[in-house]
Amino acid sequence: MGDVSTILQSFVVRDTLNPKVWENPDDAKKSVMKPKVREALLKIAKNFEDTLVDDLEVKDIILTGSLSNYNWSEFSDFDLHLVIDFKQFGKQAQLYKDLFGLKKQIFNDKHIIKIYGYEVELYPQDAEEAHFATGVYSVKNDKWINTPSKEKPQLEREVLTKKIDSWVEKIESLIKNIKSEGLKKNEKRVENLKDKLKHYRQSGLEKEGEYSYENLVFKYLRRSGLLEKLYNTISRQTDKELSVEVKLVD
Repeated sequence: MGDVSTILQSFVVRDTLNPKVWENPDDAKKSVMKPKVREALLKIAKNFEDTLVDDLEVKDIILTGSLSNYNWSEFSDFDLHLVIDFKQFGKQAQLYKDLFGLKKQIFNDKHIIKIYGYEVELYPQDAEEAHFATGVYSVKNDKWINTPSKEKPQLEREVLTKKIDSWVEKIESLIKNIKSEGLKKNEKRVENLKDKLKHYRQSGLEKEGEYSYENLVFKYLRRSGLLEKLYNTISRQTDKELSVEVKLVD
């Protein structure tokens, strides 16, 4: 996993937006996305859209996350969302949500696309989904939806570290149990942990925004590689339990 100090130090507010991505990065109100970056993101979004369904109506293509804000770091990525009104699918809306979610996973796993060293992650976002980011840019319309501001978060490092340690302990314990007891005995724990982490982060975003302790804990778990380690453990254990060892006899 990544170095704790390096990761914690990445949770800072920069003086400017990322100059590789933005023109006039000193002032978000006057900044626009660099044409080459915008062109590349639109091309990538179209490539992803083509993997979904024919004649899909995409309401917007937005960039959110740290690269559309003042808290970018070496751990940032292009968080690119295709905003879709799933009501266009009528009673099959949930079916298409699930389908697009799977296709997103396949696309992101299959492709490692980078712009100036930052990976591009695709996400199909429901138009009715609540979004609490303070920096949101419409790549499609080339303008800010939510213009970011340089807000200095009041964080206590000791409090954040304790919250991180608590979640690290939970996840590492689950990984250990999956390896020793198998996945089937731990399926409920896996689902509970995923749900708790999702709601934990969401509640922080709703109450205090991107600089809430809950969101920063989630970012640490992702940046440190611990969440990836958990998912890889689940995947390997699934393969192991589905495999059948056969001993060939002459």
